[in-house]
Amino acid sequence: MGEGVDPTQMCQTLVHKVARSKQLMAAVADPDILALFESWLDELEEEVAAYLRQHPGGSAAELAGSLGLSINGADFLLAKLRREKKIHR
Repeated sequence: MGEGVDPTQMCQTLVHKVARSKQLMAAVADPDILALFESWLDELEEEVAAYLRQHPGGSAAELAGSLGLSINGADFLLAKLRREKKIHR
């Protein structure tokens, strides 16, 4: 390995990330939490659609600023809604 690389620390970090991922997956797999997430996502998609009806030429950056999302989050939602044919742009 290269200089300055601590293999023990690297392994500990990897194990920590795997354990954290497992915890997150267990939380998402809980039916009550999953239902809440899906409900929140549906509401967010409605907000995006309403914004686009009022601002048909709005950009992802404008959408993000208006709804308090990251630009990546706005891009994701726009792509998802286009893929599901819920918006046409």
